[in-house]
Amino acid sequence: MLEDPDDVLVRRCRDGDRSAFVALVRRYRGPIYNCAYRVLGREEDASDVTQGVFLKVIQRLDQYDPNYKFFSWIYRMALNDSLNLLRDRSREAPMEEGAEAPGDERSNPEVQANEKQEAHRIQQALMSMKVSDRAVLTLRHFSDCSYEEIAEIMELEVKTVKSRLFEARQRLRQLLTDLRPLS
Repeated sequence: MLEDPDDVLVRRCRDGDRSAFVALVRRYRGPIYNCAYRVLGREEDASDVTQGVFLKVIQRLDQYDPNYKFFSWIYRMALNDSLNLLRDRSREAPMEEGAEAPGDERSNPEVQANEKQEAHRIQQALMSMKVSDRAVLTLRHFSDCSYEEIAEIMELEVKTVKSRLFEARQRLRQLLTDLRPLS
């Protein structure tokens, strides 16, 4: 069975169909959480932002303009809420020890340990970067957004997104100079 596209689900939500809202939550819960987590670095904060975004979706669905992609609208909310939480908590400090990024579990314990260590180091490097760098890197590399989608979400021109992404990658690469790929 094919899944309904976002515009159909949004229309059904506006007509009071709760199952359509549940479908949107299922579709975007993971990407929204991951976006928030990569910006904030804390599972609890990412969960709070994710929950808050879906509450806003319910409250503001009538304000959504169907001329734009739904996922850009919802990602923008997640990014704004994440940035606001950072500002409110003045949290530019590195991630807490012991926190780890969510990811796929592999059956080999050695591979798991290497992947966990690598993910932790990448997250630490991201958390030491400016929020704007984290945001553009997160949207491109962890949320798989296109340049055009990032431009829409961040309300920038595509050429600005490309420039910021290039510079953010350079800074991240410098922070991770000693990070070796798994063999």
